[in-house]
Amino acid sequence: MKNILFILISLFTFTACEKEIDLDLEDKSGNIVIEGNITDQAGPYFVKISKSVAFTEANQYPAVENATVVLSDDSGQTETLQYIGNGMYQTTGFTGESGRTYTLKIDAEGKQYTAQSTMPQAVSFDNLEQDSFMIGGETSYTLLPVFTDPTTLGNRYLFIFTVNNHAKKYFQEFSDNVNNGMPNQRPLLLPNDDEDDNIKVAAGDTIHVEMQCIDEPVYTFYSALLQISDGGGPGGGVTPSNPPSNISNGALGYFSAHTVRKKSMVIQ
Repeated sequence: MKNILFILISLFTFTACEKEIDLDLEDKSGNIVIEGNITDQAGPYFVKISKSVAFTEANQYPAVENATVVLSDDSGQTETLQYIGNGMYQTTGFTGESGRTYTLKIDAEGKQYTAQSTMPQAVSFDNLEQDSFMIGGETSYTLLPVFTDPTTLGNRYLFIFTVNNHAKKYFQEFSDNVNNGMPNQRPLLLPNDDEDDNIKVAAGDTIHVEMQCIDEPVYTFYSALLQISDGGGPGGGVTPSNPPSNISNGALGYFSAHTVRKKSMVIQ
């Protein structure tokens, strides 16, 4: 069973003081896969609905059309999303805001699916600081996201970064279980030799970093994804299992209400 996302993670993962997550390794080919996001930035927001395929099949995920997709929040705001093709449904006037709890309801192929996500308060993304180290005579680079974790325990973060104009995305998830209320000390380790896409960070490359503040279920999803990948690093790629979803009725995927802050830096 192919993982629902082709997530290519950083060279190492930081797992100290993180709990192990029980993973569902059962073949679920043919299941609904839902990927939904709402942010504190201006919309539109998108929900993608597709079908999973067996691990041995080609990387083609059938789109699910004619679904009814309704997004609402705890202030009474609600909207039925419009289908725009290729399994994608989008909002037209919905607004995301920190502190609100969002509900996603989907009626697809005779089944109903529900998910909730609460958007955390944004944490200031102040800067990026570069560092480097040597591996086998080659220079590898890191970037330290500069931010201070709030004093309240339970903050969760997802960092997504890309190199130059490459479409490939790399992910790292952070929690405040160790350094609660302190300045961040955990770097992003940049790809040193991604053979699949010929990506090797060097001086002059531009790294684009997106910082998301996410809720606990979404953090659990990405933590499990890293665990499944076993720290495989850039090019770790497809895994034969699926991380735990926050969507009901056996759907694969996730629904995330999160904040977004972005920084870019040219490697010196």
